Amino acid sequence: MPENEEIKHLLSGSYIHYFHCLRIVEILKGTEASSKNIFGRYSSQRMKDWQEIISLYEMDNIYLAEVASLLSRNVSYEGPALRKQLAKAQQLQQELSRREVECQSSAANLRERYYAACKQYGITGENVARELQALVKDLPAVLEEVGKDAEKLEEQIQLYTAFTHFVCDWSEPVLPMLTFAQKRGNPTFYEWRMGKVPTVIERPVVEGAPPDTLADDSIDWGNFGTSAAAPGANAAITVEDGINWGINLEPSFEDSGAVDWGNSEAAPIEIEILDAGSDCPEGVARGEDALSVLENPQSRSQFIDELMELETFLTQRVIEMGEDGDVVAMSQFQMAPSILQGQTRQHVREMLSPVLDLLGRLTSLRMQHLFTIQASPGYVERVSELLRQKLKQADILVLKGATMVEKRQEALKEQSILEPRVDLLAERTRELQKMIEADISKRYHKRPVNLMGVNV
Repeated sequence: MPENEEIKHLLSGSYIHYFHCLRIVEILKGTEASSKNIFGRYSSQRMKDWQEIISLYEMDNIYLAEVASLLSRNVSYEGPALRKQLAKAQQLQQELSRREVECQSSAANLRERYYAACKQYGITGENVARELQALVKDLPAVLEEVGKDAEKLEEQIQLYTAFTHFVCDWSEPVLPMLTFAQKRGNPTFYEWRMGKVPTVIERPVVEGAPPDTLADDSIDWGNFGTSAAAPGANAAITVEDGINWGINLEPSFEDSGAVDWGNSEAAPIEIEILDAGSDCPEGVARGEDALSVLENPQSRSQFIDELMELETFLTQRVIEMGEDGDVVAMSQFQMAPSILQGQTRQHVREMLSPVLDLLGRLTSLRMQHLFTIQASPGYVERVSELLRQKLKQADILVLKGATMVEKRQEALKEQSILEPRVDLLAERTRELQKMIEADISKRYHKRPVNLMGVNV
């Protein structure tokens, strides 16, 4: 007999119950009709086997208990378990989507902070170390511009000097560094210290960008324990290798056990104190002396301090000149020099503007970093590493976001597998419910029967 597709489908399920057996017998009645005799019995062994199975099911209504247990298991366990897995997969997708967005947002934020930091330094961020050192190389030219602009502060310095001498009867020099820069611009520190122009300037050599560190973490032992004749791990260490162990095998006075009481006359120690730069020939600016006034940390700090002093004075004068006239102050300034009496509030405010400009240019965050880099070349590597960490963290977050995408795809795939299983279970449970209702109704003269609480 050829295979019947419906019977094949019924037998392919994970479980077979009484109603499946009834359906198989109904199909066999059609396919095994030729084996039916005049007494209504079937000579087919297949039909006999399935009829025997049905009779065993119907003995003491065992089939009804089985399908009821199956229905209860679908409603109480199988359905809720599948729906719980499905809800978990959906919730996992939402969580992974949220974390993916967070990773992308954090990565973008870190990159934005990286480029913002690079912008503060005045670089593009392509090669941080080289760009920072390129800025340091351009620093002397920038400071030369500042020195040229400092030459325009003659009127401000004269006003502050006259005011100080008039009010405080001050005899010492006022703003010496600022006055020197106003007259000479941005000369070498040697010229400020010695009072004359050097004949030779030997500027310090600026170190290049540090090379990339080796990726290999192996330890380089050098030529320790090796010789030209027999290199290898088992090479012996000999006295010819140049190692002085500090052990003298010859007897000496120190080994005789005698005590040195320190009564021997020792040569007196002479300490000679040299001035900075005194080891250089006259007229030669070397080391810090070769740096300009604004490059040298000591003179630059003095220059900034005096600029702030001048800025504070001019700001206070603008405030005082804006107040109502003070009779005492007016009477005091009647004896003041003409440069003090001829000033107006607007003119003082105009004199304050270039002072603030110079102060802002020298104390900006970018200039502070450049001065630090010039003083400590190792600072370049620290800044580079700090900025690289932001990019590394951004790359890690991007990879983490990609992992979230993969996991979300896996959760979506699991959901696509679970949804048909839930629908199939619900469909079979409804069919089973209808079959049980129909069987019970048949027992009570076709009275309507409804099973309540069947919901998968």
